[in-house]
Amino acid sequence: MYNLKEELVKKKDLERQLRESGWRFARHGGNHDAWTNGELFEFVPRHTEINEMLAKKILKKAKINPPREN
Repeated sequence: MYNLKEELVKKKDLERQLRESGWRFARHGGNHDAWTNGELFEFVPRHTEINEMLAKKILKKAKINPPREN
């Protein structure tokens, strides 16, 4: 069965992971902020909390390994 409980990640924690991996803030968009590593762009929703699955997908596309839960 599916886990319907939605886990959330703080946007500032996701942005910290991007920053620590060499990514930098590029610009504000309509509903998202654009981050870049100089070659690729990744877009982060402008919400205080982001769905955990979306955060993992953003980190995966940015080629950053998300932290593992203990």
